[in-house]
Amino acid sequence: MEIASAFRVVPSNDEERAGAYAAFPYDRDLVRRFREAFPRARWRGEEQGWFVPGTTAVQRLNTWMAQELETLDRHADAKGRDAYLFEPLESPYLEVGDDLRIRTPYSHTIVEALRSIPWAHWNPDEKIWHVPFRSYEELRRLWPLIEEAARRNEPAERRRRREEQKRQGLEPASPVQTERRRRRYPVPGDDLPPLERPVATLAWGVVVFEDIEDHVIDEALDRSIYPHAKDDPSHYVWARWRMPTLQEVYRTKVAREPEDRVLRESRGWWWPTRDELQERARKLRQMERAQQSRHAIQKNPAGF
Repeated sequence: MEIASAFRVVPSNDEERAGAYAAFPYDRDLVRRFREAFPRARWRGEEQGWFVPGTTAVQRLNTWMAQELETLDRHADAKGRDAYLFEPLESPYLEVGDDLRIRTPYSHTIVEALRSIPWAHWNPDEKIWHVPFRSYEELRRLWPLIEEAARRNEPAERRRRREEQKRQGLEPASPVQTERRRRRYPVPGDDLPPLERPVATLAWGVVVFEDIEDHVIDEALDRSIYPHAKDDPSHYVWARWRMPTLQEVYRTKVAREPEDRVLRESRGWWWPTRDELQERARKLRQMERAQQSRHAIQKNPAGF
């Protein structure tokens, strides 16, 4: 895949709202720089691009993309292809063409690993990950982790583990527990939450979103876990979350007025109230005390 051709600017056809759509390969740092340069940009799943409003959007986007492309090593893909030919990866999960293509069963471990690779991006139509040859060394470094997770998540292997749990009398994890471990949350592509700031959610309470995927969700959403996700999944993107620290909770300014209930229920996130922040702080303090107790027992198991 030629990286330069993957950077595209398409003017909006909406006569009522001027603007343009930007499309480019996913890279965590690139998306961060884009959102810093265009804070009003919103992801639009139907167009598979970021919408930037304004009559000068095309000019500003072209300038930004030209600056980004100037920083790329023009020979990086050729060098990466040579590295692949010298020390190739061979796996049923890997296809080689104009770029490197990875197709595996779903695994949060795999998604996180591939998202960390520069220029790797997900193709929702083909349901496949694309990695340019320029990123081959990073892919090769992570491949043992990716391949192991893929094998572990093959349907036959998952069935075998479930049957083993039944034989041992173990209760399988509930859908809520499974989803919570994935640390993801569907948010409207045209109404994204802020990053690195505590916000309240319907499913997980007050959390901090660390990253937002650039491709739309292509799987059914469990309405019992995510009641706000009432539209087609393609209207949403996954936002990755973590628990806030106590200091982050303490520093968060309380919303002056509670947000509209209808907005909360449709968007799924909102600025937290004082009560919501206090409840999260209380639970964080409980977790902190429990961890301190466990550490104390581990250091002095005899109780002396």
